[in-house]
Amino acid sequence: MIPFDLLLLAPVGSILALGFAAFFALSILKKDEGTEKMKQIAQAVRVGAWAYLKRQYTGVALFFVVMFCILLWLAIKGYLVIFVPFAFLTGGFFSGLSGFIGMSIATQSSNRTAAAAMKSLNAGLRVAFSSGAVMGLTVVGLGLLDLSIWYYFLDWYYSSHPTPAGIDKIAAITSTMLCFGMGASSMALFARVGGGIFTKAADVGADLVGKVEAGIPEDDPRNPAVIADNVGDNVGDVAGMGADLYESYVGSIVATSALGVAAGLGVAGVTVPMVMAAVGVVASIIGTFFVRSKEDASQPVLLAALRKGVFSSSLLIAVASYFLIKYTLGMEHIGVYWAVLSGLVAGVLIGLITEFFTSSGFRPTRAIADAALTGPATVIIEGMAVGMMSTALPVIIVGIAILASYFLSGGAANFNTGLYGVAISAVGMLSTLGITLATDAYGPVADNAGGNAEMSGLPPEVRKRTDALDALGNTTAATGKGFAIGSAALTALALIAAYREQVLLIEGKEMMLSLMNPNVLVGLFIGAMLPFLFCSLTMRAVGRAAGKIVVEVRRQFREITGLMEGKASPDYARCVTIATASAQKEMILPALMAIAAPLLVGIFVGVEAEAGLLTGATVTGFVLAVMMANSGGAWDNAKKYIEEGHHGGKGSLAHKAGVVGDTVGDPFKDTSGPSLNILIKLMSMVSIVFASFIVRNTFFK
Repeated sequence: MIPFDLLLLAPVGSILALGFAAFFALSILKKDEGTEKMKQIAQAVRVGAWAYLKRQYTGVALFFVVMFCILLWLAIKGYLVIFVPFAFLTGGFFSGLSGFIGMSIATQSSNRTAAAAMKSLNAGLRVAFSSGAVMGLTVVGLGLLDLSIWYYFLDWYYSSHPTPAGIDKIAAITSTMLCFGMGASSMALFARVGGGIFTKAADVGADLVGKVEAGIPEDDPRNPAVIADNVGDNVGDVAGMGADLYESYVGSIVATSALGVAAGLGVAGVTVPMVMAAVGVVASIIGTFFVRSKEDASQPVLLAALRKGVFSSSLLIAVASYFLIKYTLGMEHIGVYWAVLSGLVAGVLIGLITEFFTSSGFRPTRAIADAALTGPATVIIEGMAVGMMSTALPVIIVGIAILASYFLSGGAANFNTGLYGVAISAVGMLSTLGITLATDAYGPVADNAGGNAEMSGLPPEVRKRTDALDALGNTTAATGKGFAIGSAALTALALIAAYREQVLLIEGKEMMLSLMNPNVLVGLFIGAMLPFLFCSLTMRAVGRAAGKIVVEVRRQFREITGLMEGKASPDYARCVTIATASAQKEMILPALMAIAAPLLVGIFVGVEAEAGLLTGATVTGFVLAVMMANSGGAWDNAKKYIEEGHHGGKGSLAHKAGVVGDTVGDPFKDTSGPSLNILIKLMSMVSIVFASFIVRNTFFK
């Protein structure tokens, strides 16, 4: 058996990840910033992004103060361990910090990517990808740091103090650590929803008035919303996504650790997911050096360049995990290794399927472009159909991964060991997050680089290269979202199982989770409905905010003399202000709904109904999120396919129809869809944290 000190690899992995993130960040800052005009545009985006995050974090800080006081009161009353309120704060802090660091580097990278693209396509790819690598390695580095600090602190504390309710020390440690995921989930939801509303309001407003009504190019400097659009790429697709995947990463590890203790694996059950995450850091770092491209702007070549990095990292994890599990859990539990492999394979397959449905190199997206020849209505119909069809294979793959993980890890003989296998498959899927997130986070940088090139008046071949990188970014972003949603489904199942264990620990008896239990059925129905209600709130929020941007852009086009002739400058700051204020206001209700729903159902209908709620929300949330992310990605790439010169190219009726489809898809893929995976996990985290309070105060004793 591996000695306990193997867990020291977790903090070592954290330091290694943060060290390489710093290395990549410094290498980016040494790159050429381009012309003075390129610097000015990048600075305007940076100022807008910083102003937005400052306002958002100020508002979210008030929420965290209120929640800290509530959790502290519950701890004083004996419902929670005293460390939980503080764990909640650190989870939120590190989640927000991940997004902030990623966004800071992204806003420094866009003009440098455009400048590098003046030399070659590969040079631009390397700068943009390095920026994504900073985001990916920061997320895993800070995640492992937070986990390591809490593990070693609680281990030290419980070595000399009695554990709560006299439970085993490792069980007490994992039970407390599980609660800090609520802070990460809360911050992630605010960041994703707020950032998503901002970015898509600006994007939709800029496209509808600029491209469709005025007939000017994308990212034209005459468009007042263009800076807000570029700011939105950073606050939504970088800062929001970083906070989102930080929460997925730590949530999967702590849920797996808790289930490992429930399965009787003790310290070894905690060691495997944490050390696997550390090994994933090394694999991701090695994988980043495989990402290279020739001077060929075709999608297959660029996709192959990124796949080399992801596939090499996955292979390294597959090999290292075998030895880790063999010497940590022993050969009697080697089935857990096959669970890890099932998660890795499922993650890769979901990524490939997403590419098929969203890349313009394949039939589904080209069919949407073909539909543009007959107008916006057929574009919408075809895009919805593609998104719905794209849900089938991911659902089947996740289903197979769940069954394989459960039975291969020994679920037939030991129910808890089977659940541990399902949870460890989610860790396997997320173990390569350092590089998977890098391939996703590079997209917004490439998008901003294209905007910088357009507004700076760089030669057409530069914009052609940045457009190639941007189109690839749309596909990798859709792939990243599919990957995040798939891992969220597995993590949510692990969290539901952890909730069951938490209630069992408090009540001392099993819950009645039969489908014949009416409370469970009521919970299932409410849970199945919540993702649709959540999406309605967020979609309408984008629509209202975009409407305000449209009105403002029209006003400036109408009232600023000489603007359309290029003799006057638009008021960029006004659109940034409108988008910021709208996002901060509109994100409150969806976020509060995610916290209030499990509490109300648990108190008024019972803990069994709450388990049903979590299950129903996981099922419909997973399918709906895949559909929305893939529809949005396909609509976007269909528009870009037309812009490449197909079906009449830019300015044609088909192009205008494609732009309408893209604007419908914007909130699908960047606001509502990616926020759903946080919704289903946050509700599980809330249920776990408040389990003791609900059990003792429910109307159904």
